[in-house]
Amino acid sequence: MPRLTREFRRLSPAERRVWNAYPSGVWVDLRTGETGADDPANGEEWGPERTVRAEVVAALLLGAREPEPGRTAGLRLAGARVAGTLDVSDAVLTGKLHMLNCYLPEDVSLTDTTTVGVRFRGCEMGRIRAARCTVNGLLEFDGSTVHSGIRLDNAQVNGQFRLSRMRLSAPEGKPRASESMLEDARSPFTEAEMLERGIGQSQWALWAGGMVVEGGAFIRDTRVTGGLRIIGAKFRGGLYLQRSVITATGPYAVQADFVESGAAEFSAGFASSGTIRMRNARVNGVLSFDSATMEAPGRVLHLSHAQLDELILRPASLKGEVNLAYSRIGLLLDSPASYPAGVLLNGLVYEALRGGEWTVAQRLAWLARDPDGYRPQPYEQLAGWFRRIGHEPDARRVLLAKQRRRRRTLKPTGKIWGRLLDLVVGYGYRPWLAGLWVAVLLTAGTAIFAAVPPAQIDPDEIRNFQPFVYTLDLLAPVSVFEQRGAWEPVGWTRWLAWTLVASGWILATALIAGAARVLRPGGTP
Repeated sequence: MPRLTREFRRLSPAERRVWNAYPSGVWVDLRTGETGADDPANGEEWGPERTVRAEVVAALLLGAREPEPGRTAGLRLAGARVAGTLDVSDAVLTGKLHMLNCYLPEDVSLTDTTTVGVRFRGCEMGRIRAARCTVNGLLEFDGSTVHSGIRLDNAQVNGQFRLSRMRLSAPEGKPRASESMLEDARSPFTEAEMLERGIGQSQWALWAGGMVVEGGAFIRDTRVTGGLRIIGAKFRGGLYLQRSVITATGPYAVQADFVESGAAEFSAGFASSGTIRMRNARVNGVLSFDSATMEAPGRVLHLSHAQLDELILRPASLKGEVNLAYSRIGLLLDSPASYPAGVLLNGLVYEALRGGEWTVAQRLAWLARDPDGYRPQPYEQLAGWFRRIGHEPDARRVLLAKQRRRRRTLKPTGKIWGRLLDLVVGYGYRPWLAGLWVAVLLTAGTAIFAAVPPAQIDPDEIRNFQPFVYTLDLLAPVSVFEQRGAWEPVGWTRWLAWTLVASGWILATALIAGAARVLRPGGTP
């Protein structure tokens, strides 16, 4: 039997098993084999035969026992009640820590710790403090219940990060900062500093700003009460939240500004109550909200200034406003039902659109849902997309809708001129309207002047009156057939002649203005 230090000479039988097993890294299983009795939710009832002091566990992890020759030391413990705060902050741990179905009601602190692997599977836990820790392996909490939140700001995980099948809740009251530190009496924290350090932020179940995960981050089938704050985090192997449910206790279900990820799946039954904010996010793969259920008062999804290879926005249910402004998206796969409220689109650039059920009219209605009102760029972006895929008529329809929407923002004189351009030539995107007007006016003029012919101005000149040619000459801005100077309308037909002359000038001006608008790059006003 190895010599015990003075501090640990009095070990309980359970602690002695753990003490002796650590050098070889073998499991110590204190479970009874009865499902109900082994559930760590009932860990408060476990007696001394299953209790291990946290200080004993910490001493082993900090090197109280040397590894057995030829074996890898580690603490592997199942079915234990860990009494007290487990604090191994600021340490370099060489042995793995793996707990299964354990009860840890007080804090577990790994702040500024470097370790080779940490696993808490199916455990009942209080609060996890692991700011700035480095885990050179797997960091796992699968199947566990954490009642007072997890702090992992600026942590580095060089393996996978697993939070699947969990129950994770934000801390109640005002939690302390992640550091074990006393406040400076000469320089107490300001309110802004408290916000930055996460002091008093009881709305966050996971506080992991700046965290880096080299493998995948798996948060599947997890129930979260509170929010996930992962601002500036990097998930190089992707972020996966399929079937998880987040019930925010503050405004945000997820706050992930400036996050970088290989992929991000909020899909396959994912549900959230509260805003999902991913401003300036970078996803080098698919960001998917397929079959998700999301709701929030006001804005439910904030994806402005993001760069996404592909965005799948086809939720099962979505209640609230969507912001896609100033983002760059390779492929946008969505549906009309994806935007039940407003959608901000100004500055959005996409390379391709998918969603076979969309019609041009529905896409135009999509553009019109911007609560900020008319913006030209979304129309030009959509028209450019139609042109790239060879749908020129659809592109013209979009640009015509753009001019009509712009007209609402003009002064009365601009609105009048705009309506005239729209009526006559469709702002240049429907030049056939001018031909239609000319045909109607020619037909009417020919019929009327045939019935009520004008008087010849010079009776000595021999001329045959042709009502069609006369009407056409009146419509031309400049007399081409010399009919105006030869014939004088009589009676009320003078008004018809003046109307035809004015109409000719209006049609000519509208055609020129419309052609100039269409030929101008981008069809800008």
